[in-house]
Amino acid sequence: MTLVAFFWVLLWQAAASMVALPVLLPGPMQTLEALVRLGSVPTFWLSAGASLLRIMMGYALALVFGVLLSILCASIETAEALLSPLRTLIRSTPITSFIILVLLWFNVDRVPIFIAFLTVFPIIWHSVQQGIQQVDVALLEMTKVYTFKPHQVLRYVYLPSVAPYFYSAAATGLGFAWKAGIAAEVIAKPSYSIGKNLQDAKVYLQTESLFAWTLVVILFSLALETILKRVMSKRAQGKGGGLA
Repeated sequence: MTLVAFFWVLLWQAAASMVALPVLLPGPMQTLEALVRLGSVPTFWLSAGASLLRIMMGYALALVFGVLLSILCASIETAEALLSPLRTLIRSTPITSFIILVLLWFNVDRVPIFIAFLTVFPIIWHSVQQGIQQVDVALLEMTKVYTFKPHQVLRYVYLPSVAPYFYSAAATGLGFAWKAGIAAEVIAKPSYSIGKNLQDAKVYLQTESLFAWTLVVILFSLALETILKRVMSKRAQGKGGGLA
């Protein structure tokens, strides 16, 4: 992994050397210097922390409501018929359209939260619903034979079957939440946010700062995905599956 990263850094440096115009393509060292410079300013940490909080709030809300809607639609056919067009609409509409529309409804600080939620919500909803619908009917019949209680059916049948779908959707959704949330910040420009700083760096042609802030987004996303995968892995190892 280290060698792969080193290869791409070398390629980046070679491209920057060929262009020879930092305003168009700064090199790795120039970007790192800009990142260190930004890190020495208190507003950097305030902006990074505020963006992290907004996006993770939207992501957490999407997990909760996505699971609730998936249970509802998997259990009641009428609910699926009525609500599935909404899921399709959300997934098909360009995120920029939602950002502009939401700017009319909410304070700019809440726009990234809602956009992160709106991006992840249908992913969780669809995947978890699929997991519920794929539960082995034979296992459900077996629970009736052995007179399992509802909480036992949930624990030993539904959770092991749905968990892989949920984990996969949650991991995918996290990356989408960061992309959509930062895009919303670039347009809405909350006072303290990574997106506003990206937009300001672009306007003032501070390309090194633009790359540095982009690197912050990438590092945040990678760190959170790594944490999420480790948590999921531990939970998967710690739980036995099925009726055994």
